Amino acid sequence: MYAVVPAGGSGTRLWPLSRAADPKFLHDLAGDGRTLIQATYARLTPLAGPGRTFVVTGTAHAAAVARQLPDLPAGHLLVEPAPRDSAPAIGLAATLIARRDPAAVMGSFAADHVVRDEAAFLASVQAAADAAEQGYLVTVGIAPTRPETGYGYLRRGDPLPGGTAYLAEFTEKPSRGLAERYLATGQYLWNASMFVWRVDVFLDELQRHQPALHAGLARIAHAWGSPEQDEILGEAWPALPKLSVDYAVMEGAAARGRVATVPGDFGWHDVGDWDTLGAILPAAPDGNVLLGPAGSHLAIDTRDTLVASGSGRVVATLGISGLVVIDTDDAVLVCRRDRAQDVRQLVEMLRADGRAALL
Repeated sequence: MYAVVPAGGSGTRLWPLSRAADPKFLHDLAGDGRTLIQATYARLTPLAGPGRTFVVTGTAHAAAVARQLPDLPAGHLLVEPAPRDSAPAIGLAATLIARRDPAAVMGSFAADHVVRDEAAFLASVQAAADAAEQGYLVTVGIAPTRPETGYGYLRRGDPLPGGTAYLAEFTEKPSRGLAERYLATGQYLWNASMFVWRVDVFLDELQRHQPALHAGLARIAHAWGSPEQDEILGEAWPALPKLSVDYAVMEGAAARGRVATVPGDFGWHDVGDWDTLGAILPAAPDGNVLLGPAGSHLAIDTRDTLVASGSGRVVATLGISGLVVIDTDDAVLVCRRDRAQDVRQLVEMLRADGRAALL
């Protein structure tokens, strides 16, 4: 099996810690002494090992990723000249893997997710690989624990032979009421964008649904490793359509009955905002969560508050509850935990004001 780790984005809802030049996957946000991308890489080692693992990232992050993953072979760090969303990034890796092993099974796993039960994760991925060998594009769907409105969902259809994988349909992010109905049926899973497939099957579907993208990637792959690699990459990459792999391939393939899902229950978390992070990190008896050095939060009559001190200063709180307080060298964020999803609006305001140094 080959493993691909798309490492992109800037994590705007985790501003001001996560920045465009220093995104969340380069930080230790799970409190286990490893950055998120280091934990992802280690989690995939039993599946693929360094020789069959590829990381796709942007030019701004390539040096940091290389430092954090010293065992990754140099040729396995694929650097995209500009962000084009997940379909070109994953498609490039699939195309290059197909040159080495045309019928290889490949898994794609984001760099910024947290998994608590790695044995259960590996078992789910193995079940997905078994389904992929039958010619399906497979997602590992997460068993929902709450009526979440921020995720897309997968509806489980008929079981495949063996009973561990099911045909799947994609649904949009639901309203609160619809999410509650999804949860009650027991037939819906969160779409966590974890994919497993044979590269030849995926590339056939890519050519069917996105012929221009397929052709552009094929041109880049043909030049890969040659003296013309950088020239062709720089010329062809900006012309590729900017599409997510869900939209570009998976939704159309699902309509044709070519997508399956394997339910996964392994303590998965998408560290999407400060409130989510506060829910997965260990909390003190008063509900407070500290991300930073011991002693960097001085608290009196403070409850259910997440404090992150990245500046070295002591953050002191008195008589508050349910807040997020993030202190960095050049910016301080204070918001209610139930408004953590809206932090991206502050980033958009800074962008509109031309304050690029804070992004």
